[in-house]
Parts: sequence; structure tokens; C-alpha cells
Amino acid sequence: MIPITRAFHAVSYLQYPLLLVSLFYVVQPYFDGFQGFWQSFNKALIFAGVAISFSTLQDTTRTQNAFSKRIWQDPRKGHRALIVLAANAAAMLIVGLYGFLAAPAGIVQEVAFGLLMLGIGYVGLLKAAIEMYENHRLDKHGPAAHTASDTR
Repeated sequence: MIPITRAFHAVSYLQYPLLLVSLFYVVQPYFDGFQGFWQSFNKALIFAGVAISFSTLQDTTRTQNAFSKRIWQDPRKGHRALIVLAANAAAMLIVGLYGFLAAPAGIVQEVAFGLLMLGIGYVGLLKAAIEMYENHRLDKHGPAAHTASDTR
């Protein structure tokens, strides 16, 4: 792996603390008597979107685990996974944009912004998933091109 790719791959691990921050905002209302629920939910969406954006910096020539390897090596499973990711990203972007532009100023507009941020993160994830699919499909490269060493 070239040094710049290795550096980006290392930076991609920032996704985990960011997901923990998102999780914090998800559970925070349970301890505050649900005061500020929507504000916490919005912050959770924003941090999840940023975390997913960081996850796209990983090296797409390697898979993270055997489960993802099975998905990306199988052309049908990989294609289905890409469709699901694309549909989720499109839904989040459409609903987020509509809510952000059409809703009056307030909590609906704020949550729509959070959903929009998550949708943008999913677009980056979709791009990385397409690269994973292209790098690991067995129908394109054949089984001999993949070894057990391409998982972490």
C-alpha cells in the first residue's frame, strides 16, 4: 500500500469515535427525561453522516471481514447491496432536501439537515462500495485473484 493510501486508511478509523459520539446523542434523551429529544436526534444524524464519510477513506482493495468479503465477491449479492445503499442514499437526500427547503424554521428543518448530512455520507459510502464491488467480484477476477490475506 502506498503511503498516502495508508494515511487515508488510518484516518478512516476516526469513524469509530464519531459513531460513539452519535450513539451518545441517541441515548442522551433517555437520561434527560426526553428533554431535547429532536435536537439530540439531529446531532446523532450529523455525527453518523460524518462518521460514514470517514469510513469511505478506507482501502477498498481490502475487505474488513469475511461477511463483507462474501457480499462483494458474489455478483448478485454485491449488486443487491449497491441497490440498497443507493436507494437509502436517495431517500435520505430527497427527504432531507425537501424537509430542509420546505419546512419552516424549526426542529423539522434541523432534523432534515441531519438527514441530509447522513445522505451525503451514504453517497460517499456508495462510491466506496462500488469500488469494493469492482475490486472483489469473483466473476470479474476469478477465485485465484483473491486470497485470505485481503481481509484485515
